[in-house]
Amino acid sequence: MYHIAIVEDELEVCEQLKEYLKNYEKENNMSFRVSVFSDGAKIMENYNNEYDLILLDIQMPILDGMTTAEKIRERDEDVVIMFITNMTQYAIKGYSVGALDFTVKPITYYTFAMKMTRALKRVVKKETNAIVLKLTDGIKTLEIKQIYYVEIQNRMLHYYTVEGEIVVRGTLQSVEEMLEPYPFVKCNHWYLVNLMHVIEVVKCIATVGPYQVEISRRNKTAFLKALMEYVGGNA
Repeated sequence: MYHIAIVEDELEVCEQLKEYLKNYEKENNMSFRVSVFSDGAKIMENYNNEYDLILLDIQMPILDGMTTAEKIRERDEDVVIMFITNMTQYAIKGYSVGALDFTVKPITYYTFAMKMTRALKRVVKKETNAIVLKLTDGIKTLEIKQIYYVEIQNRMLHYYTVEGEIVVRGTLQSVEEMLEPYPFVKCNHWYLVNLMHVIEVVKCIATVGPYQVEISRRNKTAFLKALMEYVGGNA
């Protein structure tokens, strides 16, 4: 059973989301436990990391959705957040709080169902979000969210992580295959970037956590498309 929170101050939209969740349950033979909150302040009163997915409105009178998401991330790094909004300009900002997607009002069931499928795939992956690297003197388990990007140099793979740089032997193709389920995209022939950590893109430079990496002309269109899809900019 998945525990889903709806944080929405518009009663009509809230009822619509509840109905859509019921339909999705029936169509996909799933079971949801649904908790409803009328404002961001309400869900934060006794937040205890119990939710798998949060459907979060951005415009709310007391505590808006973006601020709510920031507070949630202070306590819960893993919960999947999907914004419900009519303000698509928040897409890039939403990425900074790890929002998976945006659903734009008015919401159609077809669009909602597609985004739910994507969101639940992310929920399932939460338990297996790690890879194992073979070092010269042992092995290293590395969580996906710890990786900023991977670089290939002279047949050696350089993993730039929150813990520092880790170097192992291998090919970029093998890393691409291993990280295929996760949001990694090539920005040029040598770099594979974790979209979780892309803060901004200016011209042909992407800021990835504390690093700046160059985007090749050949890869720029595909890279930007993948980034916008990841943050829900094409909602």
